Amino acid sequence: MSVAQQLQKKITDRTAVVGVMGLGYVGLPLIREFCSNGFNAIGFDVDEEKVRLLKAGKSYIKHLPASIFNPWIKSGQFVPTTDMSQIKKADCILICVPTPLDKMREPDMRFVRGTSETIAKHMRKGQLIVLESTTYPGTTREICKPLFDARGFELEKDYFLAFSPEREDPGRVDFTTGTIPKVVGGMGPESTKLACALYGGAVKHVVPVSSAEVAEACKIVENVYRCINIALVNELKICFDRMGIDVWEVIEAAKTKPFGFQAFYPGPGLGGHCIPIDPFYLSWKAREFGVTTRFIELAGEINTSMPEYVINRVAEALNERTKPLKGSSILVLGLAYKKDVDDVRESPSVELIELLEERGAKVAYHDPFIPKAKPMREHNITHLKSVALTPENLRKFDCVLISTDHSNVDYGMVVKHAQLVVDSRNACGKVQDPRRRKVVVKA
Repeated sequence: MSVAQQLQKKITDRTAVVGVMGLGYVGLPLIREFCSNGFNAIGFDVDEEKVRLLKAGKSYIKHLPASIFNPWIKSGQFVPTTDMSQIKKADCILICVPTPLDKMREPDMRFVRGTSETIAKHMRKGQLIVLESTTYPGTTREICKPLFDARGFELEKDYFLAFSPEREDPGRVDFTTGTIPKVVGGMGPESTKLACALYGGAVKHVVPVSSAEVAEACKIVENVYRCINIALVNELKICFDRMGIDVWEVIEAAKTKPFGFQAFYPGPGLGGHCIPIDPFYLSWKAREFGVTTRFIELAGEINTSMPEYVINRVAEALNERTKPLKGSSILVLGLAYKKDVDDVRESPSVELIELLEERGAKVAYHDPFIPKAKPMREHNITHLKSVALTPENLRKFDCVLISTDHSNVDYGMVVKHAQLVVDSRNACGKVQDPRRRKVVVKA
């Protein structure tokens, strides 16, 4: 029996041990699906605090409660660890690490390269390795494969390598990891076959493609599509605002057409781990081939300019009330990058807070899911804690800036008691209070 056949049998029998590199918003949902379907899993992370919390029966991600993982941890079906030597115990290794941009807005591959080096150090014959981190086409072949080959193992014979893009959308309830179709592209036919078999044991629908490069490009296209369309409505928001037209009402009217239109909504900037970052991976790679991705570059310019636009709207609204931005007290409502999650990665709220502080405003925030600001790679607002959202507190601030439209916030109370509301999400659009027209400014 060949090495591939042996691994195929383990996967089919569910005796294959799944190792997940990175216990964050992508890694933990994968462990949930594999353990739910009878696989044993080892979760690896360099963050000792994450591992400690999981072992103590606590979760650090709102939509992934500890109650999901505790039975598996107690039984030994799921083992969280920082001990990378345990990689040799895994039959299938899934890489779920960050792929941020550096200060020059170019791909920062430190985490993918570092994790691949760690796997190479401990890997053994007969393992399947799958990169899930969103990246540019060619990453699996150009970065991961040479590191594994250097161990003296032969691809498609001694080890197997594939790319399968993560498609997580934290907080979403209509789709989960198990129900979102899983695109899989291997570095050869055996790699594709084994990766499809593995994911087929945990998700409902697997979509094989002809190569790792196609799978890598697939995820980039998904996020470029969203990035460009969000940039379009952000630009239209500015345009229609000058015309005195409500862009939100325009979009609601346009989406009544049953074909040829998909609604995207403007906001204070892009957030999350995908849309603000991934398109620039493609534009960077395209330059290697002498291609300029003009749509991506323009969309990036528009989307990254939105926080400045919102701050200018705050300043204008305060000026109309004879108050300067400098010295004014501003409550930023929502710290997460989108509604109903506790995820602050690339959140425009963070940039809004920093811009307000740079201009001399006194800033506080309220977020029901984030009691204390979290450390981030590029930002530092850890001096802030969420303040209570009460009528008394609302009256204390010169302006309330709605950056994230969490569902469990009482916007009627905000309108009733705030002196001024700058609403970048149309969160107050359905509030019936007659004061709304007087105190709410859309941004």
